[in-house]
Order: sequence, then C-alpha cells, then structure tokens
Amino acid sequence: MPPKVLIVEDTESLALMYQSYLIPTGIQTHIAYSGTEALAAIETFLPDLIVLDVMLPDINGLDILSQLSGEHRPQVIVLTGHATKEMAIEAIRLGASDFLEKPVEADRFRITVNNALKLKSLAQEVEKYHQTYENGRFFDLIGSSRAMQSVYQIINSAAVSKATVFITGESGTGKELCARAVHLASPRSQKPFVALNCAAIPKDLIESEIFGHLKGAFTGAISNREGAAGQADGGTLFLDELCEMDINLQSKLLRFIQTGCYQQVGSEKEVKVDVRFVCATNRDPLAEVQAGRFREDLYYRLHVIPICLPPLRERGNDIIEIAEALFKKIAKEERHGYTGMSESVKRAFLNYCWPGNVRQLENTVRNTLVLNQQSWIELDMVPDLHQGSHTNVVNMQLQNTHQAPPALQTNGTFTGQSQINATATILSTKDIEPLWIIEKRYIEQAISLCENNIPKAAALLDVSPSTIYRKIKTWEEIEA
Repeated sequence: MPPKVLIVEDTESLALMYQSYLIPTGIQTHIAYSGTEALAAIETFLPDLIVLDVMLPDINGLDILSQLSGEHRPQVIVLTGHATKEMAIEAIRLGASDFLEKPVEADRFRITVNNALKLKSLAQEVEKYHQTYENGRFFDLIGSSRAMQSVYQIINSAAVSKATVFITGESGTGKELCARAVHLASPRSQKPFVALNCAAIPKDLIESEIFGHLKGAFTGAISNREGAAGQADGGTLFLDELCEMDINLQSKLLRFIQTGCYQQVGSEKEVKVDVRFVCATNRDPLAEVQAGRFREDLYYRLHVIPICLPPLRERGNDIIEIAEALFKKIAKEERHGYTGMSESVKRAFLNYCWPGNVRQLENTVRNTLVLNQQSWIELDMVPDLHQGSHTNVVNMQLQNTHQAPPALQTNGTFTGQSQINATATILSTKDIEPLWIIEKRYIEQAISLCENNIPKAAALLDVSPSTIYRKIKTWEEIEA
C-alpha cells in the first residue's frame, strides 16, 4: 500500500501544486484547506505524513501539531511563508520532523517528504522490534538472558533477507519456535510456514513429502499431492532434523535450493517456487559431513546464517521465565487455578540440569498441574528432579565428549583423574553446591592455567570457545 500524505494548505493553487509534486512518486494524497478539515482528515484518512501550513484561516498549524499523539502519530513537515527561528524551534519541539519555508521547489519538496516517510517507516520497525522483546519474549521464544538476546538479534537481522538460516541445538531447545520466529519477523509473515521433520518420515516417502507426487507415481499414490515445497510458495520451508535425510535425496534438495525448481515424483514437469529455507539439526553438521552422511556442498549452501540455541541449563533465570509462562499456558488448557510457585520450586528448577531442555520442562509443568489441583505449587508437588542433576549432568557432559578432560590440580599440573568428579562427590546435604558454581570454578582454573587464553582452554576442555564465552555471560547475570 502506498504511503498517505495529507496536505494542509489554505491557498488552493499552492495545495494543488504540492499535490502535483508528489504524483510521480505514487504517494496517495489528500488536501485539507483549513484546520477543521485537517483534524477531520487525520481521523478518516489516517495519513503517514502531514505537510502542515502554519497560517490557516481558523486554527494555527502549530496548535494542530500539538494535538497529535498516540501510537500511530504521523510524521509532520511544517510549511510556512513567515518563518522565524523561534517558530522553527517550537515546531521541532512539538515533534515536527522538518521545517520548510515557502516557496518550495519540487525536488526539495519531494526529498523532504521522502525523508520524513523513511523516518516513519523506521519508527514503525523500531516499535515492532521492541514489542517483540516485551517481557522477555521474542514471538514464541521466551527468555531475557544474554544468550537468547543474541539469538533474537540474529533472527531480527536475518529475517528481512532470503538467506538460509541453519539452527543447531540440543533436542528440546526450541528449534522450531526459532524457525517460526524467523518467519514471523520476515516480510513473508503473512505467507505459509511449512514445517517438515525429516526424521519422522520413512526414507522412501520423504521425497514425496517435500516435492509432492502425481497419481500412480508409486504404490499408494491414489491422487495428486502437493508437497511441502509447493505449500510453502511465497513463505518459509522449515526442514527439521535435516541430517536424518537420505544422502541420495540431498542432491535433489541441493538443486532445489540453487534453482528454486523441483519435479514432483512421477512428473517430468518442473515447478518453480519462491521459498525461504530454514533448517535445523540436533547433531553436529560438520561431523556428519566428515562421516560422509551429509553432503559438504549442501552444508555450505545451507549454512549461511547459523543460529546456535543454548541448552536450558546455560540460560540462568530464563528457566523461571519459561516455567512461569508454561504454568499459565497449561493451567488455562487444563482449567487449573494456578496462582504461582514457591521459591523452593524455583530453586529446584534452577539447580536441575534439564537434559531434555524446554520440552522436558513443559512435561514437568504439565505433570505437576494435572496431578495437583492446588493453586499454589510447592516442591513436593513437582516430579523428582534429583535424577540427572549435579553429578549426573557432569557425567553426561563427559560422555558427550567421549573422554574426560584432564583435571586441574591446585599446583597447576594436569592429571588423568577428573577433578569435576571429585568435586561432585557429596557426603552430606551441606556439601551440595549448585552445578554452575562447580563448573565455573573448574573452567576458571582452566582459563587461568592457559594464561587467560580462552580458545586454548576451550580446546583442552573439548568445547568451543563460544560455549565458554556464553557461560561467562550467564555467570555474570546470575551474580549481578
């Protein structure tokens, strides 16, 4: 829809001249010849910009300017043949974006109008951007931690382009919600968002699911079927668990991504669509490439804008924000009179490792509400969270790396015995410490012994440097 400009000018010849200046731009215009007409037009025409003469027969233009307010306040260019320094200052103070003195040349008028409309568009984008962050939310993603703020910024920057987004993260971290946020923040938000889980579809059917098929193309194809690629035309196609895709199909997907064209199963006719790709996996895609299970050329074609979703255990107080949102959402679904959770529940949630991430937290919340009708949630109502916490999460991390990292002794030497396991051994409840403190102590010792060289420490710990930087930011938040 073209922008709308209201021209408020009591001299008809001037008003028509200003209107003619804007005809080549395609801008929609409306003329008001008095202050009263202008106020009525503001309510009905809903202009994006007002070109406002000061000396009107009934109302001073600056008085109209002072009445403009609200969320959808238009930009204003003040126009007068009796300019003074004081008037200009007053106009700017009241919110005018620019000030023009009559007579005005056509080019100067068009440039000024164009700049003001750009300011209006930018203000709307900024407002939209801030609304998405309201109460620690970014569309359906929840969390105020620095790690998630970084994710939000990447999504917001990437959304306006067509570049492929590649999301990685542990199972249950919210990769589909992240993909949907990319779609909703983009100009394609009114078009379809189609999600396809490559791991949930049998290998011999996934080509048909993506590209569609014609009737009789294979046994069971009793009618023509449009695949996910066709359904997502103009919108976003989300391929979840991409590394599960059969390597023989990956070549067809690569060609589709490169050309935007594909063939339905059983057809020789090419179909062209406009699709934005978002992919996700809970595996290490480079490791899959090295193992020969994922095409290297497809990886580099898709890995344009990477987003790594942090596991829930590294997100600090986000755990409580998400739990609170889930309690309210599920309580509404289950018609439960939930009013809040105790501090002991919050501490238990913060101290637990959440190996299943947000998905596990959601199941825990649902279990708690379904089995307990009390409106106030206490710790004894929550399913046992001891299993998998503290010592077990350390063991889980060591298993993920396939070997224990060398332990650090106070004298600065390395041994084969893991100090984490020694620290995690507890003899009584008084010995229990939050896991993040144990982990923080260990990592800080590693960094110190590596003379504050974080990449070197990360290599010895068998993690990426970004993981350490993210943990440091999380610790700063907890200790703030």
